[in-house]
Formats: sequence, C-alpha cells, structure tokens
Amino acid sequence: MQETRLDIARIRAARRVIDPVFLGTPLYRCEALEPGLGCAVSIKLETANPVRSFKGRGTEVVASLLAERGPRAVVCASAGNLGQALAWSGRGRGLEVTVVASRFATVAKLDRIRALGARLELVDGDHELARERAAAIARYEGIRLVEDSLDLETCEGAATIGLELVEALGQAESMEPAERTERIERTELAYTTRPFDTVLIALGGGALATGVGHVLKALAPGVEVICVQPSGAPAMTRSWHARRVVTTDSTDTIADGVAGRYPIPAVLDDLLLVADDAVLVREASIITGMRMLHDHAGLVVEPSAALGIAAILEDRDRFAGRHVVTVVCGSNVDADAYRRWVGGDTVSRS
Repeated sequence: MQETRLDIARIRAARRVIDPVFLGTPLYRCEALEPGLGCAVSIKLETANPVRSFKGRGTEVVASLLAERGPRAVVCASAGNLGQALAWSGRGRGLEVTVVASRFATVAKLDRIRALGARLELVDGDHELARERAAAIARYEGIRLVEDSLDLETCEGAATIGLELVEALGQAESMEPAERTERIERTELAYTTRPFDTVLIALGGGALATGVGHVLKALAPGVEVICVQPSGAPAMTRSWHARRVVTTDSTDTIADGVAGRYPIPAVLDDLLLVADDAVLVREASIITGMRMLHDHAGLVVEPSAALGIAAILEDRDRFAGRHVVTVVCGSNVDADAYRRWVGGDTVSRS
C-alpha cells in the first residue's frame, strides 16, 4: 500500500493511551436485519461509551498528548460529537476546552457539551463558519486548535476501530504478542460463520474513513472499504471520484455529523489510498436505515450512523451474498426529530 499520513505503530500506541471505556466496542452479527437487506450484516457499535460516538478515541489521544507536554487550553469546531468528546477527554485531564458550533446544531449535542464543562461559542452559520471561528480563537488566544480529520490524532484514534476489526478476522499481525492467543480464541467463537468481506463507513471530514481504511488496507487488504455520504452533503465523495478537492456551496441533509462543504486536501489524499469506493445515499434511505436499526437491532442512532444501512438498501444486488460490517458511529440525536423520522411522521426531503 502507498503511504498515507497514518502509521500502524502510532495507531497501536494510541490504543494504549485511550481510556478503555472507548475500546473493545461490540462487534456482532445482527441476523434480524438481514431479511430486509439481503446480506449478512454485522454491527460495530461505537455508541456504547460516555459520549455516544467514536470521536472519544481521537480526543483521548489529543488530550493525552496535551496533558503531557502541550498547552492546557484547546479549541475545536464541531457539529456536536467531536465537541462532546473533547470536553470529556479534556475534563479528565484538567484542560480548558472551547467548542465552536453552529447555532443550528442538534440541541442535545450542544447541551451535552455544556454539561461536560466546555466553553461553548455558537456562530450564525454552518460548520465551515465554525471552523473559521475556532481557528481565529486559537490564533488570538495562542491555544491548540484541534482540526478533526486534519490532525493525525483524530484519525489514528479512530483507526483503533480498524485494529479491532482486523482482530475479529483473526489477523494476528495487528495485535501485540500478549493479545494474540486470547483475542483469536475469543473471536473464533464469535465468528462461526464466514468472516466479513466489506466495511461500510460514514464519510464526513474523513477521520473515521481514513483511519479504519488505513488499518484494513495495511493488515486485511482483501476487505473492501466503502465510504458512504448523504447526497445532500456530497463534497468529499465528489472529491474522491474526481481525485481532487470539490467544494459545495451548501448542504441539505439530516445527517449533520457529516455535513461538510470543504474537504481537506491532505485528508482526501489519504482517502484516495484507502477507500475502494465512495457512494451517496438519499435522505429517505437514511431514515429507513434509522428505523431498521431501531426496529430490528434495538438501537437509537443519529442519521450519520445509518449511512451504511442506507447504502445496502440502495444497492442490494451489490451486497447480496456478502458479509458486511457497518460502523454505527453515533447516537446523539434530537429526541423530537428522531420521533418524527422513526415514527413515520412527515419528512419533506427524499
């Protein structure tokens, strides 16, 4: 594999500084989903942690490094999940955390950022305006700016998910020597059927996709890595297909966690090396995916976490006969909006 910015040795080291509460997340076959999807489906559940998303893996790496030798104050822009995670990781290490978010972000996410003790600043615009404001605060106050997906800590923290997936395949080269026998014995019990051959990953800024994709391509190259993005926020997917940065003027999707307009060139370069495909899905499919995860898996998820299911729904023939893992990446969702979507109330976008 051509080299990305990521490094397997650093990813293994990242796992040693991440709070174990974020590690070893459930990976299990969900047979109840399969009749409606036409393929074997396993869930990698990244919501069973204190911030209910995968972002804590990356912020733990950031906060650990800052606590050792960095500035004691840090700022980030967030649609909600990164901000919660950085607030949680920073609180435990005595860091002063500022989060900049859109005033139109999910209220539940904003409330949780405040509850975790971070200073929250809201902007009258979308996530890209929040990114500009966070950068301005970092320059003015002389503090660390955490840029999701650009900063390697966020990618390599997320990449530890990839290590766990590879371990489930019994790929011993991904493990520390002391882990090998125990992990392989345990995962062989869990996977009595054939192992997965495809991983579906929500695509926003790219930290999750490049991190997990890097590990899979390095240690389990036979697994297909497919990134999924909403049609209403297609910038990174269009960029992947064009092999150059493509921006958009606006976004229109309920999947706020992946609604960026300006792909980061360095992240796109990494994504081009580790993703086998990038696809777009409709809003109606995202909502159906959320409903299926609720009804058949007992999971309350935010729209971004249902992108993998949406991709299968829109192309059943492609996935027929496969064993697919979908990374369920977050469950921070506005309760009223969730009831409208999953309860079948009127939803205008399709």
